[in-house]
Amino acid sequence: MTRKDFLKSLFAAPLLAGAWAKNSLLGQTVGTVCPPWQPGGLDIHHIATGRGNSTLFICPDGTSMMVDAGATSGGLKYTIAPKPDDSRRPGEWLGRYAKRHLQAAGRNEIDYFVLTHLHGDHMGDVVAESPTARLGGYKLTGISDVAEIVPIRRILDRGYPDYSYPVKQEGAAALNYIEFVKAQQKNGAVAEKFRAGSRQQIRLLRKPADFGDFSVRNLAVNGEVWTGVGESTRHHFPALETLARADYPSENMCCLALRLSYGPFDYYTGGDLPSGINDGSAAWKDIESPVARAAGPVEVAILNHHGYTDTTGAEYVRSLRPRAFILMAWDSAHPAISSLQRMYSTTLYPGPRDVYATALKAENKIANKGLANLKSDDGHILVRVSPGGKEFRVLILDNASESDRVKAEFGPFACG
Repeated sequence: MTRKDFLKSLFAAPLLAGAWAKNSLLGQTVGTVCPPWQPGGLDIHHIATGRGNSTLFICPDGTSMMVDAGATSGGLKYTIAPKPDDSRRPGEWLGRYAKRHLQAAGRNEIDYFVLTHLHGDHMGDVVAESPTARLGGYKLTGISDVAEIVPIRRILDRGYPDYSYPVKQEGAAALNYIEFVKAQQKNGAVAEKFRAGSRQQIRLLRKPADFGDFSVRNLAVNGEVWTGVGESTRHHFPALETLARADYPSENMCCLALRLSYGPFDYYTGGDLPSGINDGSAAWKDIESPVARAAGPVEVAILNHHGYTDTTGAEYVRSLRPRAFILMAWDSAHPAISSLQRMYSTTLYPGPRDVYATALKAENKIANKGLANLKSDDGHILVRVSPGGKEFRVLILDNASESDRVKAEFGPFACG
């Protein structure tokens, strides 16, 4: 950073902090429309449609990113009803949410779309009713619905360009996504394979010099895990030629993961990475643990695989030790009783921690009595980080409508 940039950031910091504080005053936002993002702050929206994962980031200089855009086609026997309702497709609700909050921040596009893996609850299922996109060649669902509403500039995923590891994709949802990527490229977007270890692939695009303490570290993809040194990585999975095809790494095991840092604030997300804690699993099938160790302690962590039985292992909890766990949930199996017990275990790490869920199936509340301890179990979850990353708050926004009304606010929580 040059002397000029240093002085500019020195004088700007109090102004940014003042603007942020004015728009998030110790619970005074409850009952009002969510105040918009302010320059210098970091907003992380965990969008609750009840149909899959999707997270919208508005970074300190206005750079925007979305991780996943799910639209699962599962029935209501095991899942909650769509939110706000079923009058629109889940991807349309996601796109409208993103457009609304980006416009309030003075933005009208998604700079980065990052897909953790090729499953419908993260990118969109294809069903008989899925309409054809205006660009043609693919159906509208999940992320392709989002792109109809908000332009996407760059796409990062685990499989580009041939989507052949460990085998060629054959499912309808994956093939539809691949056609979507091709169409977006023809329309001017850039597509890239996510590179494990990199700290340059995702970066601020508008005023990076003003926020030198902001970074995104690519932790893992396809079993390639960052070592913690420079941008070097190591192979966690065995070579495919040593395995029977039936034993190849699963789609969930190949998920990408990243750590976002802003000053002393750190955040982890890793799609559906499993720990392989089932009896008899080969040690290499635990990909969750080495990725969590690479990430190190964070303030906020997304639960891998919605807190299902094959995730949230002891090493994940012990390594990340977050102040806030966020559970992207909508199914009766989200989360497992064992996963919830480990989240709250002070044996794995001491100190306070809170758990927030985007939604819970009523049946799970009955079976898993520990869910009564959650701070919130219904609504969009906004993690709002102050300029410089010194503290954060958690705001719960109404997902029964598009009002963006604040239902509850928690914090502030000190970072570092």
